[in-house]
Amino acid sequence: MLCLTLSGALCYASGLAGTENEKGEDGTPLVIIKNSSYTGSEKGNSIIATLNSHILMVVFTENLGEVVVEVSTATGGYVQTDSSLTPNGLQFYIPLAGDYIVNFTLPNGDEYYGEFTVTD
Repeated sequence: MLCLTLSGALCYASGLAGTENEKGEDGTPLVIIKNSSYTGSEKGNSIIATLNSHILMVVFTENLGEVVVEVSTATGGYVQTDSSLTPNGLQFYIPLAGDYIVNFTLPNGDEYYGEFTVTD
């Protein structure tokens, strides 16, 4: 499982997986911001989120435990929630254009978020 995950991540990172958009570019990276902290260690750099058209891709680069990921509209409307054991990754399909927020809740209570806009 680990070998499969790592080989997929390496293919994606090098562009071999064919996941670039029409211009040959990877998705737009999201800036991950710490919302609240219960521990002293910063883990925001272990969360990599990119937006490619209507697909939000999230990759956790280190073992953070089980992370809850929630996508909502900027006005607070529910879109989708999922949890993942890390290190791993998730993909979310965002069907409508608009402004969105993705929230990450770590097992220790730390919360991170990123804002993004989906355009048609």
